[in-house]
Amino acid sequence: MTDEDTTIERADSEPSTEKQEETGMNLRSTDESEPTEGNNLLSSSEKRPQETPTESNHLQRLRQTFAHRPCVSLVSKITDVAMDFLLWAVVWSVTISTFLPGVNPSGIIILLFFAFLGDTLFSLIKLPILPPLPDFLGAMLAGFLIRNIPVISDNVQIEHEWSSSVRSIYLSITLVYVGLQLDSEALKKLKGVCVRLSMGPCLAEACASALLAHFLMGLPWQWGFILGFVLGAASLSVVVPSMLLLKEEGYDVKGVPTLLLDAYSFNAILAVTGFNTCLGIAFSTGSTMFHVLRGILEVVTGVATGSLLGAFICYFPSSDQRVLDCKRIVLVLGFSVLAVFSSVYFDFPGSRGLCMFVMASLAGIGWTRNKEVIENIIGFAWFVFKPLVFVLFGAEVSVASLRPETVGLCVATLGIGVLIRILAAFLMVCFAGFNINEKIFISFAWLPKATVQAALGSVALDTARSYGDTQLEDYGLVVLTVTFLAILITASIGRPLISFLGPRLLQKAKHQNKDEEVQGEPSEQV
Repeated sequence: MTDEDTTIERADSEPSTEKQEETGMNLRSTDESEPTEGNNLLSSSEKRPQETPTESNHLQRLRQTFAHRPCVSLVSKITDVAMDFLLWAVVWSVTISTFLPGVNPSGIIILLFFAFLGDTLFSLIKLPILPPLPDFLGAMLAGFLIRNIPVISDNVQIEHEWSSSVRSIYLSITLVYVGLQLDSEALKKLKGVCVRLSMGPCLAEACASALLAHFLMGLPWQWGFILGFVLGAASLSVVVPSMLLLKEEGYDVKGVPTLLLDAYSFNAILAVTGFNTCLGIAFSTGSTMFHVLRGILEVVTGVATGSLLGAFICYFPSSDQRVLDCKRIVLVLGFSVLAVFSSVYFDFPGSRGLCMFVMASLAGIGWTRNKEVIENIIGFAWFVFKPLVFVLFGAEVSVASLRPETVGLCVATLGIGVLIRILAAFLMVCFAGFNINEKIFISFAWLPKATVQAALGSVALDTARSYGDTQLEDYGLVVLTVTFLAILITASIGRPLISFLGPRLLQKAKHQNKDEEVQGEPSEQV
């Protein structure tokens, strides 16, 4: 190439570079001159705090106040109440003749409305140090007020068959939920202590309550043991959430919360089976030996039927089917409700509790996968029925039955029975590897009563009403009154006591991890 050619190429390349520089300068000038939406938003956001600083401060304060958690919970409760009212209004508009205020379906919906209202008001009561009180106490007290206010009680009338059916369904859901939560691995490790803890305190309190009820309140021995087995069960609504919370916080070093959860399952089924057996003896005629043999036959029938149903649910439906969880939920709940009502129809009431528990526990062992989904859905069903059952139970108690002498004897019977239960629980966990603090916690964690008591407290009274015997109805009222006071006193004391004693008496796993980390640091440095 010659010198002329190189000069020509340089001349051709220089205009292109100049054009690129000009285009770049033009783009920069357009970006700076033409404002975009993002620039407008940024500039406006930068100008607003400078223009109105007081308005932004007020808005931030309002947002903080409305974003506070109690307000959110209150809004959710108001939403539930509005949905409950909308349900009643829609069904009432479709079937006006059957959903008038004095008829059963409308009365149940009105009671459900007051149950949610009582739960909301009771959840707002907060003590400075202790945790909030159980919300189901608000539902129970709401039902008690509805029963004893003349204007409301005249418009809310529910037949005993309806309330009995609701309580039976609630009991079936409770036993299925307890059976599914049974931990088979932990049960193998702590089977001896678990059996002792589930049976010893329940039988000790049942015998002590029967003895006191017979000599202090004049109840026959059959009715004394009916009252004793009603009081013998601990509370699912208080014990299980408290133990799960302690496990999440790391207070399960020696398996104390797990032990209480598994022992509660057998404790509940023992109380329900003993209650049904004594109830059948109290309302039947014949020799005592015949009733004892009949009770044993009911227990064997319940275990055999529950085993067959549990084995059936484990294999049907198969794991390759669609909508597997829904089919399993329908089967386990359907069989449990069928077992409750069919046992009454065939006059085998003592078999229903064991049947439901054995079926659910075997199904839970067989469903190794996706068991948590079924537990959550059944737990939600139990959560929905809980306020309705407690408000129905509270509506059974009248002020006329709470006479001073009756209340005094009931509180004395309840107090002595609880003390014997605490002592028996302490003795049952001796020689099991627990220290003195853990033994004290286990003894007091067995204190609260609520779930089984609300489901069984008025069953004896309903059965006496069906026979039309005035004397038996008086016995049923005594059982109902003691159960009402037991829930009101022990649930109010038990939950704060568990929350107070748990972190102070149980060992926490995090402290051990921190000590291991501190001990491992010098070796790592060396």
